[in-house]
Amino acid sequence: MRSIWVYFIISLWLYALPQNINEEIRKSGIANKDISIYIKEAGRGGKVIASLNGQKQRTPASVIKVLTTYSAVLELGFDYRWPTKFYTAGVLHDGVLQGDLIIEGFGDPTLSDDDLAKIVTTIRAEGIDQIKGDIVIDRSYFKVGNKDSSGFDDHPYSAYNAMPDAMMFNERISTVCVTPNKNEVYKKNNDESYKVVNQLEHVNKPCTGRYSWPGVRIDKSEVVPVVLLKGKISKKCGKRNICQVLTKPYKSFYYALKDRLQQEGVKVEGTLQLKRVPQNAVELFTYYSDSLEEIISETAKESNNLYARHLLLLLGAKVYGAPATLDKGRSAIDYILESKDVLKKGSFHIDNGSGLSRTAKLSAKVLADIFDNAYDRYGDRWMQTLSIAGVDGTIKRRFRGTVVRKRAWMKTGTVKHVKNIGGYVKNIAGKLYTVVIMVNGPKVRYLGAKLQDDIIKWLVKSSAKPTAKSSARPSSKIVQKKKPITQKLFTEVKTAAPSKAKEITKTLSQRYYVQAGSFSKMPDKHYLLKIESLGLHYSIRHSDNYKVLIGAYKDEKGARGALGKVRKHINKGAFITKF
Repeated sequence: MRSIWVYFIISLWLYALPQNINEEIRKSGIANKDISIYIKEAGRGGKVIASLNGQKQRTPASVIKVLTTYSAVLELGFDYRWPTKFYTAGVLHDGVLQGDLIIEGFGDPTLSDDDLAKIVTTIRAEGIDQIKGDIVIDRSYFKVGNKDSSGFDDHPYSAYNAMPDAMMFNERISTVCVTPNKNEVYKKNNDESYKVVNQLEHVNKPCTGRYSWPGVRIDKSEVVPVVLLKGKISKKCGKRNICQVLTKPYKSFYYALKDRLQQEGVKVEGTLQLKRVPQNAVELFTYYSDSLEEIISETAKESNNLYARHLLLLLGAKVYGAPATLDKGRSAIDYILESKDVLKKGSFHIDNGSGLSRTAKLSAKVLADIFDNAYDRYGDRWMQTLSIAGVDGTIKRRFRGTVVRKRAWMKTGTVKHVKNIGGYVKNIAGKLYTVVIMVNGPKVRYLGAKLQDDIIKWLVKSSAKPTAKSSARPSSKIVQKKKPITQKLFTEVKTAAPSKAKEITKTLSQRYYVQAGSFSKMPDKHYLLKIESLGLHYSIRHSDNYKVLIGAYKDEKGARGALGKVRKHINKGAFITKF
């Protein structure tokens, strides 16, 4: 009994809040029960600096996106690119396609107007000048129903409420352009899937207040939705873009593609058809998205709900097979994080992966564990996908002109009664911390943000010096091996002389490598023998973890040859890196 009591007292002492944080909480006026704080030296095994209600499950809002994006990186790798496949069915002769042009969507959430020029150029390069048949769209990769909006709040037509689709286009947003000083109202795209009714009254008033923006009403009671513009607007106002979730993205894509084809001289005689790719279809080409690294950066920095929903669904299809469903996506993220030894199953509930949910649940400790694991595996590369204080994303303005600028990499989360933030904070001495502050309760939107800002500023101003575990760019040792690692060689890696490590580092610098894996412990000999069986040479880079590097290669082309082997036989999440 006495030992239990001693353990309890020691635990309280170990995780007591620093006096400065206690004082900030007192000044905030927020009850302790509504706050979760977990701050520690970055990386697994780092010392805990502050903990308050760290294990309490809370509504995460958009900080849950960290689990979605990190799971995608673990499963697919930073270099993954979303495909959209194009086929023909019929005979192509002398530029005339006697049949259909078929597009198979796999859920690329980034497909937009900007991609049409390249797509149409490629279609023409395949020798197609006329399409006698239809444009067929296969959107069966996702099984998500037909809802346009999540209906999460009182703004169902706002972009953040857009629902996913395997044939996404322009993030499901329809744009109506209003230019009062030119007396113009028009659709940004030639999209016949909705109508615009202009009842605006132009008045000779200053372009301020109620005269500065058109009144907008959406009517979806008919088959074709209607955008009704009404009210008074100043003749002195410039262009206003009304961006709303109105219609089906596959319809918008069809009309935009058909219009662009005809602009480029490719006549399309048929109409839109929704069906699966037929067995007799001939693959024409595959159009790829930007890299997953760019997509998850957009997801995290701008807190893009639609991208997060698509990532969750994609993982469901990759792990459990198409069609993607919400349940498959949830299970896939559970499986990925548990199988990669990141989180225990049941330690969170992710719902739709975006945070636009009242049923999603997460604790500050679990979120900190995610950040630590990601930092240990990917370091700066992962950190840069988050919003950088005072520079970009959701904390661009929040920390502009403060001591925190360029010293925090964070993900935020805000819904009614929820204000959360988590990520990494580096103090003025260069010491890196993992920081999670979650505030759930009434009146927390502004009070919670101020409390978080004050704690983060205090942490940045602290003068604790970095250790190997808390440095944003930890020093490392590289030891190259040309034969299997035995226990004896493992000991040599750990005890290699710094001068020898420096010499090897210099020899291998500025070369291309394939990173086959990253481990908290030395990878076992069976794993390394598998690499050797492929005829590949490897090295172990040891800092806070063990990175297995294939190479070195003089140029990227050489590394790509090895990358294919590694992804096929060892780790499909492998990627090319340079030291």
